[in-house]
Amino acid sequence: MNPIGDAFVAIRSFFEAGGHVLWAILFVTTLMWTFIVERLWFFRAELPGRIEAVAREWDARTDTTSWYARRVRDELISQVSIDARRYLLFVKTLMAVLPLLGLLGTVTGMIQVFGVMALTGTGNARLMAGGVSAATIPTMAGLVAALSGLYLATYLEQRANSEVERTEDLLVRH
Repeated sequence: MNPIGDAFVAIRSFFEAGGHVLWAILFVTTLMWTFIVERLWFFRAELPGRIEAVAREWDARTDTTSWYARRVRDELISQVSIDARRYLLFVKTLMAVLPLLGLLGTVTGMIQVFGVMALTGTGNARLMAGGVSAATIPTMAGLVAALSGLYLATYLEQRANSEVERTEDLLVRH
């Protein structure tokens, strides 16, 4: 067989062994990574232009010292802050949901094991092994998926904070 076909068979058997909860974990992981990639693209391609526009708007002001000017400055910084932090809480929420989905898979797999034990007793190890794999695979998948986004979610949050601080420094009060 070819390597791609072998990989497809291995992935299919992994999902069959893990049960239906693995599909939910795959969906949530895909959603999480979609938003992570969007934020990475935003910080690289969009945010620098927005910060420059805010700085130009501030520099065009003649009054930068009055109470009203300080409120305008705060509002401009808030716009950048909102843009920079958009979807970060959602990504963190998805990261928190993934291990919980894994635990849901554990519960459903253990229910399957107890169902087999109730019907056949403890002597049918092959049927119980199917339930045990359905219990452990989703737990592992949920934890690995959540950990896969942890580094970049932390990076994105730190990047948002540093971009807001950089904007505050750009909008110097004269």
